[in-house]
Amino acid sequence: MHRGKLVVIGAGYVGSTCAYTLMHSGIFSEIAIVDINKDKAEGDALDMSHGAAFVKPVKVYSCDYSCCRDADMIIISAGANQKNGETRIDLLKRNAVILKEIIDNIKANTDDYPILLVVSNPVDILTYITYKLSGWPLRRVIGSGTVLDTSRFKYLLSSHTGIDARNIHAYIIGEHGDSEIAAWSTTSIGGLPIDKFCDNCITCDNGSLTNMLDEVRNAAYEIINKKGATFYAIALAVERIVTAIVNDEKSILTVSSVLDGEKYGIEDVCLSVPTVVGGKGIIDVIETPLNEEEQQGLKESAQKISEILRELGF
Repeated sequence: MHRGKLVVIGAGYVGSTCAYTLMHSGIFSEIAIVDINKDKAEGDALDMSHGAAFVKPVKVYSCDYSCCRDADMIIISAGANQKNGETRIDLLKRNAVILKEIIDNIKANTDDYPILLVVSNPVDILTYITYKLSGWPLRRVIGSGTVLDTSRFKYLLSSHTGIDARNIHAYIIGEHGDSEIAAWSTTSIGGLPIDKFCDNCITCDNGSLTNMLDEVRNAAYEIINKKGATFYAIALAVERIVTAIVNDEKSILTVSSVLDGEKYGIEDVCLSVPTVVGGKGIIDVIETPLNEEEQQGLKESAQKISEILRELGF
């Protein structure tokens, strides 16, 4: 896939920032924005188009679902916000209805299987529902998963050790949510396991590492409390995923996808583990050697998601 067409469904904070970030990246020749609020979609498209002189040639416009016809990739970032007093399950039921309408419209306007990238939250549950409702091959349905959480983890480790975040190998796996876990047993810097690196680093304190997962889990809550929403970093995470697909990089990212029981002993649920991502979508799932506690945490995270899906009727 090269300089193809992207459709972004949902022009809220996340969707519009994703569209802008991907416009700036120069990897698509067309970006179409679909939203129930047509004025918002049109306004976003016009605003971005006015920057055409500063980026690679790209056509940005608003449209209805008919523009999905020849799309290479579709990002789903639409969804309802939680109301006061509304339970998580009630919110999920409303979002499942919205998602069904979106998927029905996509299916009615596509002849093949463009890659579906789900960004709406809770992403693991909505990615699984998208897979079930669409009937797409499981490798063509991807959730943004814990790609952002992993970046937050690397940022905290970088701040802690003083090492460039790009040179830290670490993963947050499981649910994108409260049951996610840090894969400490595979975390390394310069080929050294994190505990050994810290043993030889005068700036490190092993004790302070214990609170790092809580900081990752609570990061979104803190940002939302301060500014109402998170959208910059997730847009960069989406750009990273999309770039890996468009350029067929075969990069290892912690995207959310349907596990089939062959890896980790987990079946028929979406969650995030190290995954090879390329031009066809999900290329392979990497079964990382986890310690016993991490394996149990991953299975408990999968069980939590499965229970919610059953309650929703999936």
